[in-house]
Amino acid sequence: MNHLQPINHKGPAASTAAPALTHRQLGMFRAIMLHGNLSRAAEVCASSQPTLSRELARLEQLLGFDLFDRVRGRLRPTVRALALMQEVERSFVGLEQIAARAQELRLQATGRLRLACLPALAHALVPQALVHFAKVLPQASVSVHPEESPWLEQAMSEQRFDLGLSETSEAPAGVTLQPILQVNEVAVLPANHPLCRKTVLTPQDFEGERFVSLAAGDSYRAQIDQMFAAAQVTRQTCLETASAVAVCALVRQGLGLAIVNPLTALAMAGPDLVVRPLSVAIAFKVSLLLPEVAAPHPLQPALAAAVMAAARELDTLQ
Repeated sequence: MNHLQPINHKGPAASTAAPALTHRQLGMFRAIMLHGNLSRAAEVCASSQPTLSRELARLEQLLGFDLFDRVRGRLRPTVRALALMQEVERSFVGLEQIAARAQELRLQATGRLRLACLPALAHALVPQALVHFAKVLPQASVSVHPEESPWLEQAMSEQRFDLGLSETSEAPAGVTLQPILQVNEVAVLPANHPLCRKTVLTPQDFEGERFVSLAAGDSYRAQIDQMFAAAQVTRQTCLETASAVAVCALVRQGLGLAIVNPLTALAMAGPDLVVRPLSVAIAFKVSLLLPEVAAPHPLQPALAAAVMAAARELDTLQ
C-alpha cells in the first residue's frame, strides 16, 4: 500500500461542478470494491498495482474525498465509497444489458423481443398473450421482464424494452401509451367462507372480517381503504403484502378476505379460492407502452396485437 499517494483536496474537487469521471476510473474503482485489494484488482484491470494505486489517488483527489481507509495494509471502503458503488453498479448493469442485447442481435437477425410488465401481469395477462403470439410466430424469442412501477416506466423511457405493460394512465417521456383493458377490482374469499353464498359483495359485508391488505403506499390499497372509510366499515387488517399473488395465497389458507385485481384473482381462483364482484367499482387499468425513439423490433406489432387479443379475452371474463 506504500504506493498510494497523499490526497490533496484543494484540486479540481473544490469546484461545485460535478467531477468529470471516466469509465476507466469507475471500472478501476469497481474492481477494487469487488476484489478488496489492489493486487487482484490490478490483474482484473490488466494493469499493475502501482498504476492502480496512482489512479486511485487521482480519483480521490478528483472526487474530493477518501474512498478507502488504509488499515494495516488493507483497503477498507468508506461510507461514501459504498454509496458511490451503488450508482456505479447501476451503470455497469446497464452496460451489461447493452452488451447482452448486442449479442442477441448478432446471433439472431431479429433479436429477442424484450417485454416489460408489472409482476401482477406476468402471470395473468402475458401468458395468454404469448399463447396468441406463439400461434402466429412459434419460432420467435421473447424475454419477459417483471418490473415494479415506477422502474418499469423509467426503463421504457430509456428505450430498454420493445414493449411494456403498466397500470399507468400517463405516457412516460419518449413512449406511446395505449389503454387496452379496464376492469374492476374483485373480492377473493376462502372457499368455505359464509360470504361465498353471496353473488355480489358490498363494503358492509366486510364489517369485522379479517382482511389481507395490499402494502401501504399501493394506489389500489388507498382506494380500497377509502371505500371502506366512506362506508364506515371496520376490518381486522392483520396482514399485508406488496404482491397480489401473495394476497390470494394468504386468503386461500383462510387467513382473511381481500380485494385484488381481477386478472390475478382469476389466475389464482380454484377449489380453495372464490372470486366475487364488488358493488362498488374500483377500476383496474392496463396500458400498452411502446418506445417512440428506438427503432421498433420487426416483430413488435405482432406481439402488441397478441397482447391486445389477450386483453379482450380477459375483459369478457369478468
